[in-house]
Amino acid sequence: MLIGLLQEDATRPYAELGKAVGLSGGAAHERVRKLRERGVIRRTTIEVDQAALGRGVTAYVLVDGDTWMGDSGDRLAAIPEVEEAHVIAGPASVLLKVRTAGTAELQDVLRRVFDVDGVSGTKTIVVLETFFERSLK
Repeated sequence: MLIGLLQEDATRPYAELGKAVGLSGGAAHERVRKLRERGVIRRTTIEVDQAALGRGVTAYVLVDGDTWMGDSGDRLAAIPEVEEAHVIAGPASVLLKVRTAGTAELQDVLRRVFDVDGVSGTKTIVVLETFFERSLK
């Protein structure tokens, strides 16, 4: 329950968190500290409206490789518009989530993806509308 509350608003005071789950503020703080130590909570961040920042185009890119792509994470992470990268089983080797200002910028990202060793092709799916995005609790 603590994790769900923190996902909704990570700025909640420990006293408020504790009250919501039947603990003192100090006990809630201690539980959150232990969750951090165990790696359950990896970081505290904010949710950003990407369109408001000028990154209104979201695309998913299936990356084909002519070699094992599992070692390409650092090269893909160096492309700032790549928000997520996953080695996958299925119709491609890697799945990327990309956010850009427009399609011209998306095309530039695809050119940089092709510069990564082993990339032999891509298939891009452009998002027209997002119903919701969430983290599972």
